Amino acid sequence: MIAWPEIAAQISTATQRPFTAKAISVIKGGCINEAYRVADDNQRFFIKLNTSDSLPMFEAEAAGLMEIHHSHTLRVPLPICWGRNECHAWLVLEYLEIRSHTQGNAKDLGARLAAMHHTGSTQFGWVRNNTIGNTPQINTPSLDWPQFWRTHRLGFQLDLARTNGYTGKLQALGGQLIAELDAFFVGTSPTPSLLHGDLWSGNYSFDLSGQPVLFDPAVYYGDREADIAMTELFGGFPANFYAAYRHAYPLDSGYNIRKIIYNLYHILNHLNLFGRSYLNQAEQMMHKLLAEIR
Repeated sequence: MIAWPEIAAQISTATQRPFTAKAISVIKGGCINEAYRVADDNQRFFIKLNTSDSLPMFEAEAAGLMEIHHSHTLRVPLPICWGRNECHAWLVLEYLEIRSHTQGNAKDLGARLAAMHHTGSTQFGWVRNNTIGNTPQINTPSLDWPQFWRTHRLGFQLDLARTNGYTGKLQALGGQLIAELDAFFVGTSPTPSLLHGDLWSGNYSFDLSGQPVLFDPAVYYGDREADIAMTELFGGFPANFYAAYRHAYPLDSGYNIRKIIYNLYHILNHLNLFGRSYLNQAEQMMHKLLAEIR
């Protein structure tokens, strides 16, 4: 049983405006959390719901949204409050009316993402860990980008894959790739850029004014190529998005190979989340990368 009165009371406290959950409707589309639009006569909110032990995931998501918001580059739904009881954890967000991808300005999205990637830090990683999907994502700060990626991205996912029973060829190829990872960064020096971290086509849209909106982040500071790589992973973004991004912030030589390294992280995560259908793709990506340095 969802404790809507308890959530409504927390919203009232956070906003300092009385709120009651009069109209509750399910929003479909996500595979990790339940999602709802909750409204009274004057206010509307977007609410994510999961098991009670999911509160740290929601706290990290709220912090990530605020990290992007404070960059003053791209709109995000602002966090209102979050909490839990014995049954559920929840995250309450600003409710945004959004348009389809075809009704927004992808060129503006590209330019604004380039501006966001100019938001920097002194180290790679972040001040806290978060999740990618519902897999833990370790963001321990580091000054060494290849080492960060080796340990906290590919290495972490390969260790998880081994625990999940994916041994043999995957681990052999993964071990070779991790050992040779520095070879892909010869002649390039990535700087820590603010990343969305999970930037596929399902995690952006446009508001009613056509302004781009990002949501469901897995924020950290890293090589900006990692964000651009993921935009290409599941169908790609519009061509004018890439043209605008490259005009504002040209990509370095070697990106077309390094993007495979970055997308391998997400394919390994999908393997760990969703099963063997991603195993061959992960192995083929490793083969292609290793062929580049042999």
